[in-house]
Amino acid sequence: MTDLSEIHAFLRCETPDAWIEQAQNHLDILLIDHANCEKKAAGTAMNLMYRYVDNFDLLNKMSRLAREELRHFEQVIAIMEQRGIAYPQIQASRYAAELRKPIRTHEPGRLVDTLIVGSIIEARSCERFNKLAPFLDAELQKFYLSLLKSEARHYQDYLGLAEQAAGGEPIDGRVDLFLELDKKLMLEPDTEFRFHSGPVEA
Repeated sequence: MTDLSEIHAFLRCETPDAWIEQAQNHLDILLIDHANCEKKAAGTAMNLMYRYVDNFDLLNKMSRLAREELRHFEQVIAIMEQRGIAYPQIQASRYAAELRKPIRTHEPGRLVDTLIVGSIIEARSCERFNKLAPFLDAELQKFYLSLLKSEARHYQDYLGLAEQAAGGEPIDGRVDLFLELDKKLMLEPDTEFRFHSGPVEA
């Protein structure tokens, strides 16, 4: 069993119970958006590899992360195909775009903030998989629990790279800023159910 105590201590709130209830009633949307999230995570890692070619630690960690996220994508679409769930284009939740708004535009602040956001998204995904798993059927429960170890490591990799990119400057203030934004986005009502949405208004 993966120990998530560090992630629970890191995040400022748990996934609301109302979102868990809605997820059980929207498994098709959950899987479609989960597949999209895995693709985007791989793309983010690849973009960092292209942008910061002189950082060998980042290159190695992002290469491994991209491969793992694409493997997860393949696993999600296999489950969708097996269950007869089509893969239409759906609009992304506001979560990632809102979380990225405070990212600074100058270096190294841009890289530090981008990596902090990556760590928070991975931590939130891990927390959400873990909280949702007991309410799912046996196949999905097993699959989501199998993702916890890699998602937890991705969170640690991103955060460690952010500290490294800051060059000894403290990043606590930036982490706090983005964590508070994550909390706001998790608890505020949303208009459409997505993997990273808040609870949908009735």
